[in-house]
Amino acid sequence: MDIPPRPRRVLTVAGSDSGGGAGIQADLKTMLALGVHGMSVLTAVTAQNSLGVQGVWELPDEAVRTQYRSVVDDIGVQAVKTGMLSSASLVATVAELLAATEAPAVVDPVGVSKHGDSLLAESALDAVRHRLMPVATVATPNLDEVAQLTGVEVHDEAGMARAAEAVLALGPTWALIKGGHLSGDAVDLLTDGTETHWYRAPRLDNRHTHGTGCTLASAIASHLALGHPVPQAVGLAKEYLTGAIRAGFALGAGIGPVDHGWRIDAATKGSVGE
Repeated sequence: MDIPPRPRRVLTVAGSDSGGGAGIQADLKTMLALGVHGMSVLTAVTAQNSLGVQGVWELPDEAVRTQYRSVVDDIGVQAVKTGMLSSASLVATVAELLAATEAPAVVDPVGVSKHGDSLLAESALDAVRHRLMPVATVATPNLDEVAQLTGVEVHDEAGMARAAEAVLALGPTWALIKGGHLSGDAVDLLTDGTETHWYRAPRLDNRHTHGTGCTLASAIASHLALGHPVPQAVGLAKEYLTGAIRAGFALGAGIGPVDHGWRIDAATKGSVGE
């Protein structure tokens, strides 16, 4: 019997979303959908649903470090994605681990939830700026996170270019500025300071977009692990996310999640009544 080849492996370092739409749950669903083996380092537990975040409990630095070393030293990784890192000490710990890992790192500098709940302590911002961003292969801030990290307020596409310069000054190899909060098409800007790529998609009339940032960052990491160069990985990830947003569905009384399994034939997906 032939033994199947090992899949490419991607590690998410992020918090848990008990509602299943964002965080490590979204990351692992995305990785499965894109054909890589997803692994996880849990940084925090949240009590979270479609209405917001009701509680956050951060794990100790040593628990995060031990999870990371356990996976990387034995199984190995082809890409790492980071999400919610709520304290300065945790940011520093993860930055140190990433710096010693020979794999691309996609850093999603999570600052606030979809519902406006703060997920990053003010004291951790300097650690993100000076410790985490310099070890990122791709940093993926949205416009609110750009303002948090750099002070640059973005109101149009010209502002996105200024934001990209400010983010690159913090040290990542590539900056992906997500313009989803602007009006008009959903446009993102990727640059390394030398080459620039714009990614456009139609703005979809669907309010159920919980988990978009986690999903995009995980999709980029998955495509990097599969061997795609950064601009192509971002383009493929944007395509996947657009489909997931289009298929986003209602859960609970608030904002529902994107559909990570949208490419699965609808005939194979069961439906559950309310």
